[in-house]
Amino acid sequence: MFTAEGAEESDRQDLTGRIIGAAIEIHKTIGPGLLESAYEECIAHEMNLRGLNFDRQRPVPVAYKDVGLDCGYRLDFLVEEAVVLELKAVEAIQPIHEARLLTCPKLGGWIVGLLINFNVPVLKSGIRRVVLDYKEPSACSAPPR
Repeated sequence: MFTAEGAEESDRQDLTGRIIGAAIEIHKTIGPGLLESAYEECIAHEMNLRGLNFDRQRPVPVAYKDVGLDCGYRLDFLVEEAVVLELKAVEAIQPIHEARLLTCPKLGGWIVGLLINFNVPVLKSGIRRVVLDYKEPSACSAPPR
């Protein structure tokens, strides 16, 4: 199992490679143009086939100055307790999507985030990967469950 604390860069690259491989398989098979919910179902199925453990629609605790915020923030997926996976089916990735990709791992103390937009002709152009350089949750968040 991969962990945010103990994963080496090669482990993170292997894990993100397996996730991206699953996404490429989906994109090759059904292509762009579907709703995000369809791609969410497909990626869950592909990750199961590949033996990846994940939580789907994982709640993210948000706290501000020791006050828990009930804002219903959720990750699309948390894969192997190490990679935040956010899916999109939009015309183009916007700065707000990339900002969320940075914020979600930061809130939970995870290191790696992937943003995959399926609504592109070539999936490679719809993938963003971030690796944060710290291992503890930020001061404004509660630890992950």
